[in-house]
Amino acid sequence: MKSGNKNLIAGNWKMNGLKKDLSFLRNLLLFIKNKNLKSTEILICPPFTLIDTFSNLSKNTPLKIGAQDCHFEESGAYTGEISANMLKNLGVSYVILGHSERRMYCKENNHLINSKIKIAQKSGLKTILCIGETLSERKKNSTLRVIGRQIKDSLKGNIDPMNLEIAYEPVWAIGTGQIPSAEDIFLVHAFIKDKLDSFYGKKAKNIRILYGGSVNSKNISSIFGIDNVTGALIGGGSLKISEFKSLVVQSIKY
Repeated sequence: MKSGNKNLIAGNWKMNGLKKDLSFLRNLLLFIKNKNLKSTEILICPPFTLIDTFSNLSKNTPLKIGAQDCHFEESGAYTGEISANMLKNLGVSYVILGHSERRMYCKENNHLINSKIKIAQKSGLKTILCIGETLSERKKNSTLRVIGRQIKDSLKGNIDPMNLEIAYEPVWAIGTGQIPSAEDIFLVHAFIKDKLDSFYGKKAKNIRILYGGSVNSKNISSIFGIDNVTGALIGGGSLKISEFKSLVVQSIKY
């Protein structure tokens, strides 16, 4: 059963995007200007270098701008890092935390991600916590155990469910063109929902559970037809304007 929340379509540009790509943003803003978005919220998370420009161009429009990470401290001697307060100051609404690529390449763990969620929420940002199993964990039938641990450890302490979204991204599906079966997605999302219900009670109904991992215009409708899928975190599919517009159009139906 779907919640009363809007579906969240979140585009994660990763390490892509230059000034010339402002044409994408202008095209998207024009496209959604007259669309009925009562059932859908649209978010683009560009690289840090484009956030200020994207945020300014998107003022007074339905489009939300997010970031792909933030530091776990408010400020200090952390060369090259970006704080949640800095992002908020630029007009950012959301921040993605715990993405598998950061867990893999930057060695981020659940404890660190928990600290980032807390500081981001303290700064007034909505947080998208990414969770998911690797291929080896899947082959060992450890998916639910791994995800349960990620949820438990990443959400320890004073976490506000009103400013929390979850994105289930099986690591083996990201950028590979492979996705789990509808039954597998259903089972994992139901498991996540049960965990959140046990943590937050009635407040858990406000938390959207996104699916991510090779989402495209050919499979999004079937994914959105699965119970407890209330959004999508989209990587490569968010970089081409024609593809992303198709994803938005199809999400409006649900």
